[in-house]
Amino acid sequence: MKIAIASGKGGTGKTTIATNLAASISRTGLRVQYLDCDAEEPNGHIFLKPVIESREDVTVGVPEVDEQKCTGCGKCGRLCQYSAITCIKEKVLVFEELCHSCGGCMAICPEGAIKEIQRRIGIAEFGKSDGIAFGHGKLNIGAIQTPAIIKFVKQKAPNKAITILDVPPGTSCPVIEAVKGSDFVLLVTEPTPFGLNDLKLAVGMVRELKLPFAVALNRSDIGDESVLQYCAEENIDVILEIPNDRLIAEAYSQGFMIIDALGGYQQAFSQLYQKIKARVAVQ
Repeated sequence: MKIAIASGKGGTGKTTIATNLAASISRTGLRVQYLDCDAEEPNGHIFLKPVIESREDVTVGVPEVDEQKCTGCGKCGRLCQYSAITCIKEKVLVFEELCHSCGGCMAICPEGAIKEIQRRIGIAEFGKSDGIAFGHGKLNIGAIQTPAIIKFVKQKAPNKAITILDVPPGTSCPVIEAVKGSDFVLLVTEPTPFGLNDLKLAVGMVRELKLPFAVALNRSDIGDESVLQYCAEENIDVILEIPNDRLIAEAYSQGFMIIDALGGYQQAFSQLYQKIKARVAVQ
């Protein structure tokens, strides 16, 4: 089973819930893997403290032009929607940082003057954390191909385990890549106007993708009732509520797991898994 922990905005407690859920499931004796798909700012390792066992470069294909074959026709530049390749005065310029690796420029070149070379965009690291298989990706500064990092991490990770996917915030392309193929999505939000606004965007996303989902409400005793009212009106289950507890904030700031720092939360996260499991079973 693949469980994606997502949110319409950052700072809602996604990683807190994802890491504690992974650890609580692992402690019941089940095989678990945690994949941090927030390649621009991965932080699950702060809490799980894995021992990294392997590292791999992540590369993407970018065009390289053979100037001896190129006639400067400009077809490649007119095709590229990202201006990653362009022809100026019969000379082709390539901007690798803008390339989305679609291969269109190679396909359209009438002279066969463009070939693909590999460009390093980041790394993927894998290891173990107290029985949990761990994986995350780190995007190079200045690189933009976050979905490629996420796809690599997901493909390289073993599949014979319950998988917890810590998804990037928002509803953009990296989020789509991270939640794709999931059996269930838990949308983490907070009871504030910003939380409600971004929850609506996230709900629209998972409904468009036809993925089963429910909501987790973090810092549930602040703000107002608008999120709960919205969920009731839209028939969305709220399956976890975590109060605004100073002890939780202190544990987080020191890199400690909630289930280790506060009594009762091991059971709460175990129950969360059972609720998700029951919902997946009836799909």
